[in-house]
Amino acid sequence: QVQLVESGGGLVQSGGSLRLSCAASGRISSINVMGWHRQAPGNERELVASISSDDTTYYADSVKGQFTISRDNAKKTCDLQMNSLKPEDTAVYYCNAYIMTTPWGASAPYWGQGTQVTVSS
Repeated sequence: QVQLVESGGGLVQSGGSLRLSCAASGRISSINVMGWHRQAPGNERELVASISSDDTTYYADSVKGQFTISRDNAKKTCDLQMNSLKPEDTAVYYCNAYIMTTPWGASAPYWGQGTQVTVSS
């Protein structure tokens, strides 16, 4: 069984910063891409940032220069540093990872339970 547990969400004023963390645990052989998605009320879930096992990163245009994603392969964690937060960044943030539970076969997507980020104006 694989679990992704997020932490670090909360309420922050516009212009503030938050750091989200995601920790993977359980039967894990390897972790490929890790990422953060967000979903605001009435909106579809969108990819915010991702990072591959070789540290190649991707950012949505809306957060480039504002958010930084990182990972620690030894600890099986992935962090999202969010700076200069704006009210439109308010959403539930979900950690996602493609994980292999055995050395063979394909990786499968796993999701965390989500953490609320609220940015007040």
